[in-house]
Amino acid sequence: MTQAFDIETEWLHLQYEERATFTETYGFSGSQGAVNLEGIRFRPQGHASDTLMVFMHPASTLQLLPVPRAMAATGAHVLCAGSRYQRNDTALIMEKVFLDLGAYIRHAKEVWGYKYVVLVGWSGGGSLAVSYQAEAENPSITHTPAGDPVNLKGAGLIPADAVIYQAAHLSRAHLLAEAIDPSVRDEANPDDREVELDIYDPRNPNQPPYSQEYIARYRAAQLARMRRITSWAKAKLQELKARGTGEMERPFIVHRTLADPRFLDPSLDPNDRKPRWCYMGNPETVNTGPVGLARFTTLRSWLSQWSLDDSCGNGLENARRMRAPLLVIENSADDAVPQTHPKMLFQAAASPDKTYRIIKGATHYYAGQPELMKEATALIRGWLVERELLEA
Repeated sequence: MTQAFDIETEWLHLQYEERATFTETYGFSGSQGAVNLEGIRFRPQGHASDTLMVFMHPASTLQLLPVPRAMAATGAHVLCAGSRYQRNDTALIMEKVFLDLGAYIRHAKEVWGYKYVVLVGWSGGGSLAVSYQAEAENPSITHTPAGDPVNLKGAGLIPADAVIYQAAHLSRAHLLAEAIDPSVRDEANPDDREVELDIYDPRNPNQPPYSQEYIARYRAAQLARMRRITSWAKAKLQELKARGTGEMERPFIVHRTLADPRFLDPSLDPNDRKPRWCYMGNPETVNTGPVGLARFTTLRSWLSQWSLDDSCGNGLENARRMRAPLLVIENSADDAVPQTHPKMLFQAAASPDKTYRIIKGATHYYAGQPELMKEATALIRGWLVERELLEA
C-alpha cells in the first residue's frame, strides 16, 4: 500500500525576456519586455525524487484540482505550471504556450536538478503535452499561423521523458469543431438561426435519438461555420496589415459554442456520461454563457488555438511525431472529452512504448469519486515505476 505523505507547497515565479510587437496580456506582465510565469510545486515532506511531474493547461491553473495533490500524496514531486494566459485565453497563442512550458522544463532540469520530467496532460493539457513533446523532439515551427515570427525551432526546447494523456481531448480546435452551434447564420446576430440545426429549439423536428443522416448534416454545418470564421479572421488580419496603422489586432465574440449533440443524445459515441449534462453544467445554458469555448478571442488567437486547419496544438497530428513513452487514460463517464478522442490519439501515436487504460465510471473531474481518483493515481504511479521513471 502506498504511503500517504504530507505535502509542502512552494510558489514558483519564472521570468524570461520576450520582445512582443504589442501587449497581449494585461498589466505589468505583458508590457515590460518579459514574460512572467507562476506555478505551484507540491513536494511530499521528507521525500526526495529524481522525477518531476508537470501538469500544465494552456489557459487554466491546475493546483486546485484533486489529481496533482493526489499524486504528490503518493510521494511524487508535482509542478502545476501556469502559462502567461492562465485564466484568460482571449489572446492565447499556442506557440507561445510551448515556450512557457519549455521554460518550466528547463528550470526543472537545470535549476532544481531533476533527472526526469514527465508531462501530465489532463483535459486541454493533453494536446499541449503531446504537441510540445513533438516539437521538442523535432523542432519545426518558426511562425504562428498569423505569420508572426516565433522561433520554436531555435528555442532549444527540452523534451520530456514521458507523456501522460489523462481525460484529454485531441485539441481545443477539435473540441470546438464538435461543439460549436451550426445554427448561427449571422456571426453579428446570434438570434438569426436555422431552426433545423438548433438542437435546443423545441421547434426543431430532429430530436434525440438523432438519425445518422442528421448528424452527418450537423457535423458538416459545424465545420462550415468554423471555416467561415477562419476565412474571415485571415481576411481581416490581412486588411489590418495592409492599412499600416497602429491597429494590429481585432478582438471579437463567437456566439453559441456548446452544442455537441452528444450531450443530448447518449447513444452517440456512448460512454457512461450523464445525459443532458456537461462538465460546465446545463449545455444549453453554457452554449450562450460567458465561459463558453472561444467566446472571447482575437484574430491571431483564433488561428493559433481554435482553427482546426491552422492550430499547431493538434494532438492527433502531433502524436504521430513524438516517440517518448505514452500513457493514455480514458475516463469512461467523461462529461467533457468525447469518448472517441483518446482512442483516436492512441491509435495515431507513433510512440514505440504506448499504453491505453480506462478508468471505469470516472467523470472528467473525478468529482465525488475519491476511489476512482485513487485508482487513476495508482495506475500512473505503477506505469512510471515500470519504466524506472519513479521510485517504487
